[in-house]
Amino acid sequence: MNIGRAALAAVRGLGLALLAMLGSLVSFIFSVVFMALSLVGVGLFVTPVVTAAARSYMGLRRRLARDWFGVEIQTPYRRRPEFQSGVLGVLERYRWIMKDPATYRDLLWMITDATAGFTMAIFAFALTFYGPYGWVLAAGVWYPIVHSDGGDWYTFVHVTGFGTAMLAGLVGFVYAGLGVWLTPLIMKAHARLDASLLGPTHQRELELRVERLTETRSDALDTQAAELRRIERDLHDGAQARLVAMGMSLGAIEHLLERDPEKARKLLSEARESSSKALTELRDLVRGIHPPVLAERGLGDAVRALAMASPLTTEVSVDLPGALEAPVESAAYFAVSEVLTNAAKHSGAQRVWLDLRHENGMLRIMITDDGQGGADMSGGTGLRGIERRLGTFDGVLALNSPAGGPTIVTMELPCALTTPRR
Repeated sequence: MNIGRAALAAVRGLGLALLAMLGSLVSFIFSVVFMALSLVGVGLFVTPVVTAAARSYMGLRRRLARDWFGVEIQTPYRRRPEFQSGVLGVLERYRWIMKDPATYRDLLWMITDATAGFTMAIFAFALTFYGPYGWVLAAGVWYPIVHSDGGDWYTFVHVTGFGTAMLAGLVGFVYAGLGVWLTPLIMKAHARLDASLLGPTHQRELELRVERLTETRSDALDTQAAELRRIERDLHDGAQARLVAMGMSLGAIEHLLERDPEKARKLLSEARESSSKALTELRDLVRGIHPPVLAERGLGDAVRALAMASPLTTEVSVDLPGALEAPVESAAYFAVSEVLTNAAKHSGAQRVWLDLRHENGMLRIMITDDGQGGADMSGGTGLRGIERRLGTFDGVLALNSPAGGPTIVTMELPCALTTPRR
């Protein structure tokens, strides 16, 4: 398995080396040329177009770093404002690009990727596949080579006969072993090198975090207002209406007690039934605001209750040595509830695995199903709603759902544990 992993990393290294020579070098040349042409006016119009294409290419490299090597690189660019039309809009767009520090970090990355990045990627490829060449020499290829031009060099081994060919084969095993060990590490370092320049600076990370918290705070306020309206509507149309009807029935019963006891008894029975339905509706309403099992037993048992109620076979693993703050528990509970509901409705899955744990100051929730995959964050409001709910607490949601499955939803919420739960 390590051999396959190293070979895959080496092939990907070759692909990145080609991209470095073509994409990064060409992007750098075009970007610098058209920025220089800004002095004569042409670059004012062309630089935004070239920069947009270069940023699309760098977006591809960020995705490759994430998908191939597991290194997440956040997009560092400033938010695109609304531009005016005409020449003024062109000038505004040009000023927006040239004032963004990420533009110059992109240029530096293009140079780095075409030099150091290319060297690392091609070395990873060569180290892995140069070892088998020594085996090919030892297997008999040395013979026609030696008899045609006198020999071949395999690094420091001069292959001139059977003995040196065997030595080349042994050295090839050493290179192959080093390739299996080093190639994944080299390519991981390559992705981190990309992240050092393609990702945001510390100051930009703080700005992005403030922007995200501002957005999620606004979403939370909108959600809270909508929830309050829903509660008001449910109370008005449900329990309140039943209580009003019950009050009118009791008033009628009061007048009928002496004149028509039988009819009064019938109305009393209807009033009792109405009170029971009103109580049920109030309990359902309270359960939708804050489930009693969550308040009484905590998040772990509340999630287990959700798993038991799910139509899918759900395995739950919980590692929570303490209690969490009530708002965090509520956000996590409803997020899990929404994901399980989506899995039951849309995934075509039979089984779900749910892992809930707290480590390194983070509440981590991973939900995996064996369904058909293909879930998309933009495909509906459910996952987006979860993301907004978690974002209120500076939490994140990640979705991995290739066609054919499995679908993996990972959620993280920064939070601290309180006293151990009994």
